[in-house]
Formats: sequence, C-alpha cells, structure tokens
Amino acid sequence: MASATSFYDFKPKDKKGTPHPLSKYANKVVLVVNTASKCGFTPQFAGLEKLYKDMKAAHGDDFTIIGFPCNQFGGQDPGSNEEIQQFCQVNYGVSFTVMGKVDVNGDAADPMFEWMKSEKPGLMGMKRVKWNFEKFLIGRDGKVKGRWASTTKPEALKAEIEKELGRKA
Repeated sequence: MASATSFYDFKPKDKKGTPHPLSKYANKVVLVVNTASKCGFTPQFAGLEKLYKDMKAAHGDDFTIIGFPCNQFGGQDPGSNEEIQQFCQVNYGVSFTVMGKVDVNGDAADPMFEWMKSEKPGLMGMKRVKWNFEKFLIGRDGKVKGRWASTTKPEALKAEIEKELGRKA
C-alpha cells in the first residue's frame, strides 16, 4: 500500500481473518504493539491492560491499544488466532483489541507494519522490527508519533500518550 498516507488507510485482518478498517480509529490515539504469548516480554500484557484501562478511565474512547500477534521472533506465538485470544484473556484479562497473527518483517510483512516502520525507523535508521512487544504510537492525525523497543515498559509511555491526547487532529 505505497499510496498510504495515514494509519487509517489500512485494513489488517482481525482474529477471524476479516479486514478491520483502521479508519474506525480516526481522531483517536492508538498504541500498536506486536505481541507474543511465549516471550520473556509477554508479562507486558499486564502493563498494557493497566495502561489501557487507566487511559480509558481518564480519556474515554480517545485512546486504544491494538495488539498484533507475531510468530516471527523465536516462534514465540505458535498458536492459532483463537488460542492466542484465549491466552490473552485467561492469563492477562486483556480487553483491548488483539488482531489476527501477522508478519511484521520480510516479504509477507503486513503493509501497515511496513508503513509504520518507514514512517518511524528505529535505532540508527533500522526499519525492521527487532523483537516482540515493539510499540508504535499513532497520533490523532494518523501519523506515527513514537516508536519504542521491547524493553520499554508500557507504563513508561503514559506521558507520551497523554501528550498526544492533548493534541487536536
């Protein structure tokens, strides 16, 4: 999707394989995270859920988190979409949206991830996603505002998210 100019131009597949138009999040602040169920960073689901609930309580529907399961890093999310959804719910009480499994790097990478990586390259201009639980912050205008490595805990992003929530689209 080379013509994409905004996060809202994409329609990645949801857990049932149905296109999920991101245009439904227009004028909201969105945290996108590539997730995995069997990773050393998997406990970040708890931090993401707390962040989601705290921000929802303070800002209503102006903020959301979207998780994208990925099995590209050490085969750490081998389950089916249904198994992944169940894992997130049972183990972490995840109530934010968890999409269908995607590739974030390589020839089969989801176009939305390709776009986000080119909009906000990582350390030293690196475009590829390095590992599970890398985070991208999308502003109300549909542009990538921030990108953080797996080691950045969700709670550390609260100030950046608040800043974006304070901006008008």
